[in-house]
Amino acid sequence: MIKKENAHSATTDGLTISPSLDLVSEAEHVPPEASVVDRRTVKLCVVAIALGALAAFVAKVLILLIDFITNLAYYHRVSADAVSPAGNTLGIWAIGVPIVGGLIVGLMARFGSKAIRGHGIPEAMEGVLTKDSRIPARVTFLKPLSAAVSIGTGGPFGAEGPIIATGGALGSLFGQLTYTTPSERKTLLAAGAAAGMAGTFGSPVSAVLLALELLLFEFRARSIIPVALASATAAGVRLLIFGHDPVFAMSDLSPVPLSALAFYAVLGLVLGLVAAGINRIVYSIEDTFDHLPIHWMWWPALGAVAVGVIGYFYPDTLGVGYYNIRSILDQNLALRVVIMLCLMKFLSWSISLGSGTSGGTLAPLLTIGAGCGQVLGAAAMWCLPFAGIDLRLAALVGMAATFAGASRAFLASAVFAYETTCQPHGLLPLLAGCAASYLVASLVSKHSIMTEKIARRGIRTPADYVPDPLEQVTVAEIASQPVVTLQADDSVTTARTWLASNVEAARHQGFPLVDARGYLVGVLTRRDLQAETAQDGTPLRELLTRPLKFVYDDCTVRQAADHMVNHNIGRLPVVRREQPTQLIGIVTRSDILSTYRRRIKQDETQRPAIRVSRLSKSIRRIPTRLFR
Repeated sequence: MIKKENAHSATTDGLTISPSLDLVSEAEHVPPEASVVDRRTVKLCVVAIALGALAAFVAKVLILLIDFITNLAYYHRVSADAVSPAGNTLGIWAIGVPIVGGLIVGLMARFGSKAIRGHGIPEAMEGVLTKDSRIPARVTFLKPLSAAVSIGTGGPFGAEGPIIATGGALGSLFGQLTYTTPSERKTLLAAGAAAGMAGTFGSPVSAVLLALELLLFEFRARSIIPVALASATAAGVRLLIFGHDPVFAMSDLSPVPLSALAFYAVLGLVLGLVAAGINRIVYSIEDTFDHLPIHWMWWPALGAVAVGVIGYFYPDTLGVGYYNIRSILDQNLALRVVIMLCLMKFLSWSISLGSGTSGGTLAPLLTIGAGCGQVLGAAAMWCLPFAGIDLRLAALVGMAATFAGASRAFLASAVFAYETTCQPHGLLPLLAGCAASYLVASLVSKHSIMTEKIARRGIRTPADYVPDPLEQVTVAEIASQPVVTLQADDSVTTARTWLASNVEAARHQGFPLVDARGYLVGVLTRRDLQAETAQDGTPLRELLTRPLKFVYDDCTVRQAADHMVNHNIGRLPVVRREQPTQLIGIVTRSDILSTYRRRIKQDETQRPAIRVSRLSKSIRRIPTRLFR
């Protein structure tokens, strides 16, 4: 705390400061200490746990609502029992059910909120990137309701996308009802989205990874811990509601031979191309709808015509169709059936999604990917019968690799396939296949199925998560030394004369002000010395108009940059933490920008540090040295 010594000066831990600055504590003048977590993080964790439990129940309610609408639309009964639209007996009239659902969804989007259109994750990403994670409260209710109508009336979507979007909207709503920062709201949004996914599939780890790769765009303890707690809570609540069985239960897999592992990696490469092709086709269909001469409100009903017609001839394409994925993973379907199912599911889903209706992408991509994996695996087995390829594992790798290539969330995809099947022998092939798919899809297509929509709106999504270079360097490493200072008791005339004759001082725009003992008093700029209020005989000390701001030598450059931005200043004196009275340097904006040179150099190609010829000579000399 400051102790006033006399009418002319005040001291704060050895720093002499002008009394006209009216300082309260040292904490106002130095950047705050960097901490991994704090009390606000603990409060955020408590909210995230409550959010996780709520999201799990919301997931259950949405699934019950989908089943209720399916029973009502296709079987004309009031029930919430799990049932597939494929078993309906409506005949030709079944074509009209998806159309009615499309009309309802279009009206809800037109008069409720346009944000309910699509599969939800791009809209959540847009909220994070451009709206400080503020999602309208009405979306929290309209999104699951519109998705239930769309899927319940035969839409070939998964419930996971709307549940993830609804969980994110819940998290955003929590953040808007309390005093939070935009960063904390983003964390709550991601926590709600992860909880929605974990509550649906019982996959808490992949849910956290999905939130990291698609929503958080960072890897910080203060954000990942609340997200992980929300996801774990939702998965725990799911055990009480749905039981312990994995979503895609399959017979146990055997250890993978090296020859088969190579095939699964190649399979990932192929499916990366497939995923990139899917992205282009989906958005080409969306572009086609954009050119229609009718209002977008009618597009979902128009797209539902394709859903109804295809569903009439291939009923298994209707609805979520998780049972199709289970059947493919356990080889319960003939290859001919798998091929037609994948083709018709893709056609129905891509047209319907392109029309702007409400529904998820995960289940259709998993179905298509699993089918492609099994078909390609069968072809490889015919060509290479000795390779030890397992069709079940090929289907598993196929579904994960397709989603990895389409979404660019390859870690989440690999872990998701493991968590939903509980097959440890599948982890290695999954990692190889998803990484290969991610590589190829990134080379072929700039944007994913998640980012293409918002990229067309001019929104740039982060593609890399690299350490902040400003966090890796301390202020002492970049501070300009030696420091050109001015004496606090000198007059304005003396300072102007000295500056005009001093060549070294001509290069500087700001100068630390010290008293007769060498103690730091403040900082003056050339503009301060040239101001109208700077009379010739005025002591420099009296020109100080703002509190002294400084930075310790062991602070990071990020702390210094934040301190400059917060107080709208262009330079900071640097003092030692052990001896705050000792001025050791000054940091300017240009000094901070120089920190980025290190990052640039990390991407520059360098000459080999070890030459092969010298290395071989050194190896040949080893026996001689040993026997001396």
